[in-house]
This record gives sequence, C-alpha cells and structure tokens, in this order.
Amino acid sequence: MKRWTKRGLIGAALATAMALPAMAETTINAVVIDGYPDRALWVKEFTNFFIPEVDKRLAEAGEYKMNWQENYGGSIVKPKGVLEGVQLGLGDIGIVTTIFHSSKLPSQGISGSTPFVASDARAVAQAVDEIAREFPAMNNEFAAQNQVYLATGVVLDTYQVFCTDEVSSVSDLEGKKIAGAGLNLRYLEGIKDAAGVRGGLTDFYNMLQTGLVDCGMLWPEAAKTFKIAEVAPYMLKADLGAVNSKTITVNADYWAGLPDPVKDVLQEVAIAYRDHVAGIAMDRAQASRDAYVADGGTIVDVSAEDRAAWANAMPNVAQEWAANLNNRGEAGTDMLSAYLGKLQSAGFTPVRDWTAE
Repeated sequence: MKRWTKRGLIGAALATAMALPAMAETTINAVVIDGYPDRALWVKEFTNFFIPEVDKRLAEAGEYKMNWQENYGGSIVKPKGVLEGVQLGLGDIGIVTTIFHSSKLPSQGISGSTPFVASDARAVAQAVDEIAREFPAMNNEFAAQNQVYLATGVVLDTYQVFCTDEVSSVSDLEGKKIAGAGLNLRYLEGIKDAAGVRGGLTDFYNMLQTGLVDCGMLWPEAAKTFKIAEVAPYMLKADLGAVNSKTITVNADYWAGLPDPVKDVLQEVAIAYRDHVAGIAMDRAQASRDAYVADGGTIVDVSAEDRAAWANAMPNVAQEWAANLNNRGEAGTDMLSAYLGKLQSAGFTPVRDWTAE
C-alpha cells in the first residue's frame, strides 16, 4: 500500500491544478456611441483613457474582458441623437451631450444655469457629480430614458464669445446674432437686441462662415479643434464659466445583464474619466488660447465691471431652473444651494448671487 506524506499530497495537488485548464475569461460586448467625431476631446479620451483603463482593471481580476465596438461621428447617431440611441439600445454605452435635452434632463442644467461662477472644469465636474450622487433627480431623469447614470463630464474650461468682426466690449454684442447651444442662449437675454441662434459645435464653423450668425459661444479648445479662428478671429474673453455638458450613460437593459464586477469597474472608471478629461481641458486652456492667437485670432479681455453688468442684466436663470425642478417634485432649491456651496468652498465666488430672489 502506498503511503502519502504531506509533501507528496501537496505535490499531487499542484500537479492536478497545473493539469486543469485555466479559467477562461468571459467576453462582454459593448457598443459605444457618440455623434461627435473622434477628434473631439471627450471622444478621443474615451478611446485613449476610458477603454484601456476598464480593460486594465478587468484584466487584473482575470474574470471578464470587454469586446469594444466604437461608433462615432454619425455612424449610428448624430450628436443630438445619443440619448435616444442609448434608450433604444442602438448603443450600450453613450456619451450624451446633455445640453440638447433640457426638457428631458432638466437637472443637468445646473452649471449652465449659473454662469459667471467658476471657470474651472475640474471643480464644476466634481461638484455636479457630487450633486448627482446626493440628490436623486439626475438619476431619475436618466432612468426615465431607460439609462443608468455613470458620471458627468466637463470638457470646457469656460465659454467665451467668438466673433467674425472686431469687438472690444460686451456692448459690441448688442444687436448681434449669436450661436449657442442649450441654456447658454439664455445668457444673451442680458444683452440688448442680441438674438440667440441654436446650433451644435460641429455647425458653428459654417454658421459663422456663411453669416448666419455674427458670433458663437464656445470654448478655446473647441475653437482650436474646429479651426474657428479662420472664420471668427475675435474672441471676447468674458469667462462665462465651465459647464457640464457630457454624461456617460448605459442602457438600463444592458446594465441589468452585466456582472457586478464589471458594473463596479465601469462606475469607478467613469469617475476617473471625469477627472481625467476635466484635467486635460484645464491643461489645454492656455495652450488653446495661444493657438487661437497663432492662427490669427485676437483676444479681448472683458472688464470685471462689464462682466458684472452682463450677469446682473440677465434674468435669474438659476432660480428658474430650481423652480422648474421643484415643480417636478425634485429638490431644486436645495440642489442649487448645495452646488453653489461646493464651488464656494472650492474658492469660487459668483459674480452674482444666484440664490437670491
């Protein structure tokens, strides 16, 4: 009869384990959509940061891996169609440009309704995302669109005004046709006879070139990417503020079928992506302004008095935003106070007190 020693038992167990096939990773397909082209900052960094980071974290556990299918630039949806595309399952994960959907996603307008507060993408991204986790409104709105909220993104350091003809002050915008998107069109109500014209970032170049508008509100990094200096060589540096405009969402049906470890990684990386993109936006802000000048653009600084006059001439869009949410049964007033409080704690003092009636 063969006698087994402790060492022999251990050796036999190891030999048996080595003989068994390694546990195979489960592959999960993920269709990602955005209507903007892959040269757009947030799209490029989804490819260069989000996807590799998810892959790396899943590989460390060795249980799951993703098979990514990226579809950008209108191949599945146009820029305004991402929300519906994810809702219908045309994409599993989407980068929703929330400023196009103020009626369906009103709480996403929190930073757009509070201009002249913070020209820092990092601070605004963190504050908005914290509000989303402390109050149910944002999650509720996406749930109604068959989606799960992952994280908010801020890709712009601050809105500025780019014009085809020379401008030297805010008063030079009076009577102008100015392109904008979403809530920033409300800012123009503080300027005499200014007319807002709705458009998307990919439309602005042609709108300015053809004379459909005299100016456009966008940010320097986008102006560089989309060669705005060629058609609007004057930038009025008004520092209207950073605005959350991108949110990563997941189709709710797709989400329900994901394993918990994959859900955890997607949520963690979405927050890391939020901070990564906001950091790049701030890192590129000065370089983008320099590039605008190098391409023939001229930058005109708006005085503190001019900024204050513009802010105070606007309707209190923040109070309107809060009241709209209150009427929907959400805590709009509390959200507004909490959001501005977060920015105040981070060192940002608003030009106008938006909490005042």
